[in-house]
Amino acid sequence: MDLLNTEARSQGHVVDHWATSEDVHRWLVRQGVTSANATGQVFPDLLMHGRTLRAAVREAVVARKQGEKVGIDDLNAYLQAYVTSPFLQRDEAGGMALRRVARGDGAASLLGPVAEAAAQLLAEGDFALVRQCEHPDCILWFYDRTKSHKRRWCSMAQCGNRQKAARFRNRSATQSPQASPRHKLRQGS
Repeated sequence: MDLLNTEARSQGHVVDHWATSEDVHRWLVRQGVTSANATGQVFPDLLMHGRTLRAAVREAVVARKQGEKVGIDDLNAYLQAYVTSPFLQRDEAGGMALRRVARGDGAASLLGPVAEAAAQLLAEGDFALVRQCEHPDCILWFYDRTKSHKRRWCSMAQCGNRQKAARFRNRSATQSPQASPRHKLRQGS
């Protein structure tokens, strides 16, 4: 879901948090997909590949959520570019750990773990729990892991609070001044 949320809406406009290939690389580092010095370079086509993958995943998630046929060819192209092999390494405690490391070259391979996570969500995720924020000005998505599975907002602190404040303003605006307890107190009632 974090991939889809690299675009957000602010003041009625969609904001793409990926403006350069470096932005995509920094996002991959923050997500733990790669390390800051893993490749030694940022692929110039990483922005284009990142945006293409994001669009394919968004289209697939929306189709799956709506019960429609999911297009999988674009996502499969990224999965096939993600060639890995086992790699034995020492961990911090001196023990050994077996990891899979990317062996392909290029931006499409670098995005492979993201494509794999998206494919796993599409294949195994409970789409009753995949939701888009209910605030009309928000385009963010989330996976509802709450106990009651009744989460409605990407963030209660932001979108939930904005929606509640808007409802309060609407209720206050529709109440007549005579019905207001404050108005009656000012009149001496």
